[in-house]
Amino acid sequence: MAQAHPLSQTTLQVKRTFGASRERVFRAWTNAEELRHWFFPSTDYTVVIPVLDLRVGGKYQLEMHHKDSGNIHRLEGIYREVRPPQKLAFTWQWESGPGASETLVTVEFHDLGPSTEIVLTHERLPNLEERDKHSHGWTGCLDQLAKIF
Repeated sequence: MAQAHPLSQTTLQVKRTFGASRERVFRAWTNAEELRHWFFPSTDYTVVIPVLDLRVGGKYQLEMHHKDSGNIHRLEGIYREVRPPQKLAFTWQWESGPGASETLVTVEFHDLGPSTEIVLTHERLPNLEERDKHSHGWTGCLDQLAKIF
């Protein structure tokens, strides 16, 4: 189970350990084919990844498609730091809605031998409500990732 800890009103931190090597967990975050198999908050969604340009300054775009409602939640950002297999940092911006301001996500991958701890920090969220929504979303995504490992 992911542990979510609010660091401030607008910052969220989630820690989770996975039973796979650091390189393998990093690849799950950076390969579009792998990412589309887990990067959604619940199995009510599927993900389309039109763009994933993994380099500093490169862009990514994701679409989360809700299976029943047909709603599509679009997300995009720019990679700020790419240090395989140690760290990723990228901006995060929803296409519309109250959480549509640009925020920053940093994911650190800690090598624990046969397993990997990730520490995900999501900063600059606009308010407590958005922080809590993202906490729920990240926890769901990491639950999906745990099913792979």
